[in-house]
Amino acid sequence: QVQLAECGGGLVQPGGSLRLSCVASGSIKAVDWFRQTPENGREWVAGIVSDGRAMYAGFVKGRSTISRDNAKNTVYLQIDGLKLEDSANYSCMTDGSWGQGTQVTVSS
Repeated sequence: QVQLAECGGGLVQPGGSLRLSCVASGSIKAVDWFRQTPENGREWVAGIVSDGRAMYAGFVKGRSTISRDNAKNTVYLQIDGLKLEDSANYSCMTDGSWGQGTQVTVSS
């Protein structure tokens, strides 16, 4: 079973940007990003399939880009125009395997 590790989270001011990385221990096909907060629970954020086609949740559509580098077994999630409500623990998932997540905190 492939193992996943996320990185790239941190503290950012409103309006800023972050690029999160999801690094897999082996080749991966479809990958989804989720975020979780105590208030909202787990929410699906975006997903990408093998051929690069992507889909986004409405709350990030237009300010987020999911991409992949198959040579590096890595999927990226870029979020621009970060809002306070984007603060969450972001994790990636593929084929039932989850990473530990990376914390994103948006605060002035």
